[in-house]
Amino acid sequence: MTLPKPALLNYAGALISAGLMAYALYAQHVLLLEPCPLCVLQRIAVIVLGILFLIAAIQNPTGKVGRGVYTVLVGLAAAAGATVAGWHVHLQNLPLDEVPSCGPGFDYLVGNFPLKDALAKIFSGSGECATIDWQFLGLSMPTW
Repeated sequence: MTLPKPALLNYAGALISAGLMAYALYAQHVLLLEPCPLCVLQRIAVIVLGILFLIAAIQNPTGKVGRGVYTVLVGLAAAAGATVAGWHVHLQNLPLDEVPSCGPGFDYLVGNFPLKDALAKIFSGSGECATIDWQFLGLSMPTW
């Protein structure tokens, strides 16, 4: 069995990332599910991942070093997204008495605080991040 060419796999990764973002926008604008700050960070990770896949597909590096660079970059973007999603799932599974209170939205935090402080507030979690508004097969959106 032969593996598909790397460029084809990279195009597939870019297409999957675009599909994930299309569904996120559908959920926001059609299903009227407003994204919480952690959802926005997960979207950013998916967008970065998609862009990296697309650049790797177009450039189609042939050497081990070129492919290795993209492998590391894609791995970092995927790990960042998975880390944010993991924290989000953690918040959603907290007992009700441990759920943090709701805070300001992503735009307000990033627009009114230095980035370091905004990220610290986002990752401390808030009530809207712990709310489960959507499920498919018993799993919430950040779990998917």
